[in-house]
This record gives sequence, structure tokens and C-alpha cells, in this order.
Amino acid sequence: MVLSMTGYGRAERVLNGRQITVELRSVNARYFEYSSRLPRRCAFMEDKLKKLVAARVSRGKVELGLTLQAVTAQDVVVAVNRPLARGYADAFAELAEAFGVNNDLTAGLLARMPEVLVQTAASADEEALWQDVRAVAGAALDAFLAMRAAEGEKLRADLLAKLDTAEALLGRIEQGTAGRVQAYTEKLYARLQELLADRNVDESRLVTEAALFADKTAIDEETVRLHSHIAQYRAILDLDEPVGRKLDFLTQELNREANTIGSKCQDVAITRLVVELKSEIEKIREQLQNIE
Repeated sequence: MVLSMTGYGRAERVLNGRQITVELRSVNARYFEYSSRLPRRCAFMEDKLKKLVAARVSRGKVELGLTLQAVTAQDVVVAVNRPLARGYADAFAELAEAFGVNNDLTAGLLARMPEVLVQTAASADEEALWQDVRAVAGAALDAFLAMRAAEGEKLRADLLAKLDTAEALLGRIEQGTAGRVQAYTEKLYARLQELLADRNVDESRLVTEAALFADKTAIDEETVRLHSHIAQYRAILDLDEPVGRKLDFLTQELNREANTIGSKCQDVAITRLVVELKSEIEKIREQLQNIE
């Protein structure tokens, strides 16, 4: 299966009184790169989340975001700042005595004083918290990979179309070069007759020259290898595993063979076809940068 290196996935659930949200997004990268944004209380699961993602993603720059929000009171502990509350109570008493007024201090009024009541996070069972986060992260990862697969199928179809175009160009190159040795021999024979006038042309020399030309310009090996590489390309696109690196190497081989053909061909029409072939291979290479 072809997977795109770009993707996005999000999952949100309420588990054990906490609203847990996980987001995953990725862009192209040569290797697997991971970064995350976690609440401080979840720092202990940084490595666990990385391993969870790495088990299913082999290439791409992946960023994971995690947020936790308490929806019940079980995650919050309210404590009284006794020294500060005592200070406020003493201050109220001092004001009442100094100005001869009633000290109408109540617990409700005292509680409204700044920082008298302090909220702190309750100590959580790390393993239980991790299991909850893992469940949500797994759902986000499923959505993330589904998007990668959908985009990857489009990339696969585009690559197959480009391979068809490249193969068609290769066929035209083969047709165009099929009679080149015979054409060269006839042209050379006519030229020699013109130069030698009434003298006989040395047939053996003519055969030797034609053979040298054929050996110098033969592209049979290159075209056979190109056909083989294209067939391999299609087979790799059907593999159920990350294929980007394999195709990257094979694309280099496609380009190498096309360059060799270009250096051997002397015909202007064939050279144009080779340029088109190389252009199509370059489009394949560019598209390949998006594949895991």
C-alpha cells in the first residue's frame, strides 16, 4: 500500500473524568522525525507515545499534540492556604478594632480573598492515565493513517500514469532506432560511392564501419533494463509496506539508463524523445518525495 507522508488525524474522548484530545500531523521528511506537545503532568509518556507512532510510521516529520481537561472534580484538589487566611482574618480584626466597626468576616468572604483557596492537580495513577491516553492516541493514529492511505492511493495512480507515459516514450525510441544501422550503412555506402566515383567500394571496410557504429550506438541493453525497472516499479507499488526508499533507488536507475541512451543517440528526433523521457522520470522523482 502506498502511503503519503502528509496526513492529519484527531481523536477526542472523555475517559475517567478527563477530556483527552490527541492530534497528529505530518509533512515530508527523508527519515522519521518526531516531536510532541504534552502537558507537564504527561511528560512521563513522551517516549511511549513516540514508540506508539514509530511502530506504524516509517517516514515523515510527525508532530503529536495532547491536551487534557478535567470534566469532573476528581482530578482537582482544593486546599486552604491557612497562613494566608490567618493573615486576612487578623487584618479584618485589626480594621474592626482600629475603626470601631463590626468584624463581619465570614468563611465565604474569606474564601473570596486572593489565593486563600488553591486548586492543585490530584495525584494520578500514571499507568491508568497512560492507558487512557494510549486509547485516544491509537484512534487518532488510525485516522491519521487513513488519510495517508487515501492520499497515497492518489499518488499511486499518478505514478502509474507517469510510468505508462515513460514506457510509451521508450517504445517510440525503440521504434525510431530499429533501422538506424541499416540507414547508416546505406548513407555511408552512398557517400563512399560519391567520393570514389568509378572505383569499387570496399565492402569489408563498409561492414566494419557499420559494425563499429552499431556497437557505439546500441541501446538494447539500456532499453531492456528500463522495461525491467518499470515492471519492478509497478510491482513495488503493490507491496503492502513502505515503498518510498525502494522507489527512490529505482528512480535513480531509470534516470541513469535514460542518460546513457541520450548519450548514444545521434538522431535529433530520438534525442527529443529521450528529453521527454527524462522529463517524465523527473516528474516521477518529484512525486516520489511525497511517499512514505
